[in-house]
Amino acid sequence: MGFKYWLHPKTNARSRTWKLSSRIVMSMLGATCKIFTDFLSNFNVHNKEVFIAAMDRRKPGQALITVGNHHSCLDDPLMWGVLRWDHIFNTTGIRWALAADNMCFSNKWNSLFFSVGQGIPIIRGQGVFQKGMDYAVEQLNLGHWVHVFPEGQVNMTHEFMRLKWGVGRLIADCKITPIVLPMWHIGMESLLPNRHPYIPRIGKRITWVIGEPMELHDILQGLRNARKNPMEIRKHLTDLIEDQFRILKARTEKLHYGINSSER
Repeated sequence: MGFKYWLHPKTNARSRTWKLSSRIVMSMLGATCKIFTDFLSNFNVHNKEVFIAAMDRRKPGQALITVGNHHSCLDDPLMWGVLRWDHIFNTTGIRWALAADNMCFSNKWNSLFFSVGQGIPIIRGQGVFQKGMDYAVEQLNLGHWVHVFPEGQVNMTHEFMRLKWGVGRLIADCKITPIVLPMWHIGMESLLPNRHPYIPRIGKRITWVIGEPMELHDILQGLRNARKNPMEIRKHLTDLIEDQFRILKARTEKLHYGINSSER
């Protein structure tokens, strides 16, 4: 089964109208999210300076892959409201995001909105080699920022989930090894509960912890020198992210609840 609606033009063939539409949508969306995070909710971000450095001071051509847990449909784009205003309006530097085809691209108008909003449709169950993943790799090889929810779905139970190997493919297939920045948050599901009527709530407390950048160049070279096959490389890289998620989850729970996760 293929895409019902694939509206992304080729990267080097985006019209002026498409680019302008994308700037308008991304700027308006970013501004709305910033107002919400700064004034309508209690966002507590830890290690934000590391995130800003990854945004501002990457090597020329080096991409950024952010990876985080997925507890609410508003995780992306609302979290990016914590960025500075100059990031919000620099639409060429703002994130691309992998998004579920059946949820975000279910009809032509939704597809148009999410496409100019720099969402990339992914069909669950079609593996790491599909059109959306290829398009994401293309953006990364242009030095762009791509956000991934490697759980592959909204995690309703908040139990720790095995991560999908697609993120490993994105890392391995970059021409220049990207910066990988893990993060974990708690509280987004209280801001937008995962049930009808899906109305955002104000004044909710969110704790968001940014991890340390994962420099994976030497690890990748070691795996290739050891003649590991592509599947083994993808799995190893994903396992490294999973390890960081476990650490960040415990740290975020301690900051948010004031106790160790083992005591909950």
